[in-house]
Amino acid sequence: MSDTVTTIREGVREGSRVLVDLTETAVAKVRALREREGNGEFLRLAISGGGCNGLSYKMRFTPETRRGDILVRFDDVLVVVDSKSALYLKGTVLDYSHNLVAGGFKFSNPNAKASCSCGESFSV
Repeated sequence: MSDTVTTIREGVREGSRVLVDLTETAVAKVRALREREGNGEFLRLAISGGGCNGLSYKMRFTPETRRGDILVRFDDVLVVVDSKSALYLKGTVLDYSHNLVAGGFKFSNPNAKASCSCGESFSV
């Protein structure tokens, strides 16, 4: 983790890997990206409307949490999910593949009834 102080705001609940789980490969990639980008200590996972199947996954680093967030710890990797996105993400596993073709982050979401071929959007 960087030298900055990680502040978790009041109203943030501790979650578990039942909500969202990251594979060891995904944790290592998130750690490397966090250090390279320097945009914040927290990886925010969210769901938003859009994409070819109606809902899409969003990931970004943020320096702080928000009231109502759920925090899931993976050693020094801190993942936050807002309560609305948590409804769609429960049970999701995030993996990372180093493959040249179809590599990158992959979401395995048990709530998705259909997803697009790129894996970036889904429907419930």
